[in-house]
Amino acid sequence: MPGSSSSHHVSRRAALALGLGAAASVTLPGPRAAAAASAVGGERLGRSGVQVASGAPRLPKLAAKAWLVADHDSGDVLASYAAHRALPPASTLKMLFADTVLPKFGRASVHRVTAADLAGIPYGSSLVGVQAGTSYTVEQLWQGVFLRSGNDAVHVLASMNGGVGETVRQMQARAKDLQANDTHVVSPDGFDHKGQVSSAYDLTLFACAGLKNDDFRGYCATKTADFPAGGTKTFQIQNTDRLLTGQGVASYRGLIGVKNGYTSHAGNTFTGAATRGGRTLLVTVMHPASGYEAVYRETAALLDWGFAAAGKADPVGTLVTPLSEQPKGAAAAKPRAGAAGAGAAGAPVAASATSHTDDWAFGGSAAVAVLAGGGLLALRRRERERPGGRRRRQG
Repeated sequence: MPGSSSSHHVSRRAALALGLGAAASVTLPGPRAAAAASAVGGERLGRSGVQVASGAPRLPKLAAKAWLVADHDSGDVLASYAAHRALPPASTLKMLFADTVLPKFGRASVHRVTAADLAGIPYGSSLVGVQAGTSYTVEQLWQGVFLRSGNDAVHVLASMNGGVGETVRQMQARAKDLQANDTHVVSPDGFDHKGQVSSAYDLTLFACAGLKNDDFRGYCATKTADFPAGGTKTFQIQNTDRLLTGQGVASYRGLIGVKNGYTSHAGNTFTGAATRGGRTLLVTVMHPASGYEAVYRETAALLDWGFAAAGKADPVGTLVTPLSEQPKGAAAAKPRAGAAGAGAAGAPVAASATSHTDDWAFGGSAAVAVLAGGGLLALRRRERERPGGRRRRQG
């Protein structure tokens, strides 16, 4: 991406010219993290540049503005880049929406949709096809959220939950409990709302928490479902997660979810989880430089790397335990059991050959300015489908 020649970018060759030999233990220069001053999960996650232990397998070539690889069960963060950088999350924010609202309604409960339930959906939103006057089970509405990223289904569930404003308040409280401190929620749908941001670290926390819920896990793994079309008619909906369905890219063996997203402002985002050999890994990739499939290809490459590195590389951080699950009086960012040493200062960091084509300086004062400018004004951007030039709705 243009900008790779920025003064903030130092190539590996330049590092060598400065006397940082190939065997040196360094942190690669890169963008400043938005929450570096209080890096939840270990101080290394707040550093700039690629974070990976010395002796780990070689990382794949990547172009994302932020990414993270973690072990779901131990909480070990195996490698990361700009883990706490605040970026627009697109529909991956729906994972936090599900973490917050999904446990509140039985899946067999039925709701008859009203026009008021569908009010306020941003123009250009992805829609599953919810109709006022039609009754839906809660299960069907969640299928609309997870499979089609339907903002109409999101707004109906938010209405059932006391309204969009109340749901936003609850989502922000849930983010605080999860210690997802980089996240600022403006609307539950993940659309391009001014000031709405999250991070690779926070999105991974949302996925990790959600996968503990059997319904969440089941919905994000569902490839197709029949959706009401009025009366007794139905139509089939397909999951937009391409690593799950194999549409456009090869499906990933062992994938179990979780959520993709795209808007013209946010670019592509994706958090994926896969299980192989009894180990479950989580990968979040945010804003690859170009190409609609790039987010899936980079996720697959990082999953491959993670399965190869697991058990061989020391963690560089940890996915913290939610505050509500910690013993009373526990430290604010207590690591999970089994993630010892993840945030130790001075732990070795390899000079990785990973390529980042855009050292995007969003952190620091720029991130503060974005957060300070938060509000409820939606950016009415019409999304366009990249393949074939068809209109791409937000998803």
